[in-house]
Amino acid sequence: MPIPTVLLAEDDRALRASVENLLLIEGYRVVTACDGVDAVAGVAGSSPDAIVLDLMMPRLDGLAVCRSLRSQGVRTPILMLTARVEVTDRVAGLDAGADDYLVKPFEPAELLARLRALLRRVPAEAGPDRVDAGALEAGGVRLDPSSRRVWRDDEEVALSRTEFDLLELLLRNRGVVLGHATIHERIWGYDFGPSSKNLTVFVSYLRRKLARPGSPDVIHTVRGVGYTVR
Repeated sequence: MPIPTVLLAEDDRALRASVENLLLIEGYRVVTACDGVDAVAGVAGSSPDAIVLDLMMPRLDGLAVCRSLRSQGVRTPILMLTARVEVTDRVAGLDAGADDYLVKPFEPAELLARLRALLRRVPAEAGPDRVDAGALEAGGVRLDPSSRRVWRDDEEVALSRTEFDLLELLLRNRGVVLGHATIHERIWGYDFGPSSKNLTVFVSYLRRKLARPGSPDVIHTVRGVGYTVR
């Protein structure tokens, strides 16, 4: 199995060195960048399998890096590191194209778990017009697993990798209430515990993207338990 390459973009020298050593010990190849401009160049030069990207960096911040890479068609999974805890800041990262985020300070085990989950979910390429016969549907939402495309009321919806995987999991379990721990394990490969806001942010942002005037919500919250699609 090829050794995955991770591009690590972090302007804090001590943290960058610490995370680099952690990744090297875990067997990854690591390419580092100390600012956003170097990060964009590093992606072009090394074609990494995953990107760990700090939000606040000189010259070009993490949001700008995400937008730049996605506009170029780069689909490499991105894990955003941020010291900001507000939901709006996290949503901004997802909107820019990040697949997951991790709030500083973080536990090394959690960073590794999230990285492993992102690498497991790298999709196979599919033709842009291919629609799989096994498409999943509920409440006006249609999801094609093969092409990784989603529509709401015949209008295509652009989702990040994590948003897509979350919606696919819920659609495949239509009518079943999935608990927070189950979703964490299935999507991220790690249960972040009851205090984590990670899932809440992704669900709220997914709902916003799927919302249409006059149409009911597809994703329902079962308070104290989890989420379901009806």
